[in-house]
Amino acid sequence: MRKCISMKTHRKRKQGAEPGRRQETEPGAGRKAAWLLVTVFVILILLLSVLAIRKVLTEAAGVDGGGFPAVKGEYTAAKDGYPAVKTEPGETAVTAPSVSAGAAILIDGEDGTVLYEKSADQKMYPASTTKIMTALVVLETLEELELGLDSEIIVPAEAQGVEGSSLYLKAGERVSVEVLLYGLMLQSGNDSAVALAACVGGSVEHFVEQMNQRAAELGCRGTHFVNPNGLYDGEHYTTARDLAYIAREAMKREDFRKIAGTQRWSSERDETLADSKEKVINDGSATRTFVNKNKTVFQYEGGDGVKIGFTKASGRTLVSSASRDGHRVIAVVLNDGNWFQDAYALMDYGFAVLETSKP
Repeated sequence: MRKCISMKTHRKRKQGAEPGRRQETEPGAGRKAAWLLVTVFVILILLLSVLAIRKVLTEAAGVDGGGFPAVKGEYTAAKDGYPAVKTEPGETAVTAPSVSAGAAILIDGEDGTVLYEKSADQKMYPASTTKIMTALVVLETLEELELGLDSEIIVPAEAQGVEGSSLYLKAGERVSVEVLLYGLMLQSGNDSAVALAACVGGSVEHFVEQMNQRAAELGCRGTHFVNPNGLYDGEHYTTARDLAYIAREAMKREDFRKIAGTQRWSSERDETLADSKEKVINDGSATRTFVNKNKTVFQYEGGDGVKIGFTKASGRTLVSSASRDGHRVIAVVLNDGNWFQDAYALMDYGFAVLETSKP
């Protein structure tokens, strides 16, 4: 009852307080305000603690906040779902480039980790990048048979006059496997591909079966070959991903790397077998000289392979490899009018990512 009288008295005084006396305030108002401030402060401390704990657990798990593998530096959003990387806090982010290729992929040449991809499993036509598999099967077969690159073959009639890029082989000509492989990878000789397939595989058809079998062994699910040179056929196709892993397997071999990374290579030839067109190409000499059509080995720092290709149906196709500071990256761009620039941009990005990822 006393409490109720006190409240009524307080209300009357507020309506008309007596002169000369201070008005009373509601009991505990100051304490309530203080408790409110303390509560807000405690909540902020708890939130900051939760965020700090989450960061520690995330780093311990080896992923960043977006689910990507954690690397030294920071991630920011990038194209095609792949992270852009800051090498150090405050530096400009290294962002995955935008490429015009119909399909593309960039992989770590050592362990096969995918660093970038765009429509990498889309069915595409490889053109002369097919010859990476051709060379791989030839080299592996020679190794199995314990034969050297100096082994000679007799050019079969079916290899003479094959359309497209050519070594101008003559039926019945004796030529070493070494010449044919350099002609295959540097000059992109379609006749060389047929000669190698027919002689190493017993027949072109059987050799192509070997190519498909090797692709399957490498886990290539979207690849089917019908010829050894890449001339267009609707049933001759691959994917950027498959082609990258074929190239990676080939680049494991020292003999393949030596051939694919050579800028210029020459060999002697019987004067009587060189026709006038071939002599014009070789400055009037019967000497065969092959200049690598893959500009990667001339233009890009650390460029060491692999192969270019082109048909009207496939567009421009390119597989590029480069090595720097103990790292190798392999870029594939298919149906890309900006092929070399896009491949170089991808490899630049790849080296930046690998450098950032160093422990």
